[in-house]
Amino acid sequence: MSLSSLLPWDLRRRRLVRSVPAGPLRRFYDVPFAAPRAEWRSLEYLALDLETTGTDPSTEEIVSAGWVVLRGPSIDLSTATRRLVRTSKAMPERSAVIHAITDDEADAGEPPCAVLDDLLDALQGRVLIAHYTATERGFIDAACRRCYGAGLWVPTVDTLALAHRSCVRQGREPVRGELRLAALRERYHLPAYSSHDALVDAIAAAELFLAQMEELAGAGPVPLKAILAPQ
Repeated sequence: MSLSSLLPWDLRRRRLVRSVPAGPLRRFYDVPFAAPRAEWRSLEYLALDLETTGTDPSTEEIVSAGWVVLRGPSIDLSTATRRLVRTSKAMPERSAVIHAITDDEADAGEPPCAVLDDLLDALQGRVLIAHYTATERGFIDAACRRCYGAGLWVPTVDTLALAHRSCVRQGREPVRGELRLAALRERYHLPAYSSHDALVDAIAAAELFLAQMEELAGAGPVPLKAILAPQ
């Protein structure tokens, strides 16, 4: 663990403001992060999902991004966004089968840095939500390094990690497949959605997060720091 990771949030953010080049990433860091002790309902979030050409952020690319804003316990569907991203190489067959984005569609997509600029604007001052955040954080961090010369640090909530904590509180380990997004949505009696569309999956993660928080909040107020994923 680096010394910088132990710094208080705002001090770390202010250091990042001074260290990153001028541009969208610095503007992102110019806006204060959500307060760790704030009650979760008082904050805003951005649920994000990415479709990619593979699983390794160092060698693979983002194909599409979908996001939606949550204002406390409400999803603002007017902010729902889906963006196709132009890739620099042919779409692997396996990836095309999964997310149904063809080479022609990817070629017609937007430049990665243009999509990333808008994503960072949407994420300013908000907490990132994703299901298994290692994917979203890893790919966005890699994209930031390519576009801006510096990585991304952002407060994050992982709906998969929240589900795992729920199993631990029950004194058991999750069974295989139990922590998948579709399985968890079924557990909370949420409707079944088609998967591997970035926007649909972002909305699905947002709805799952709200269901999980309603369950947690039954024991009283929940501060943000109680649900954050490790950085």
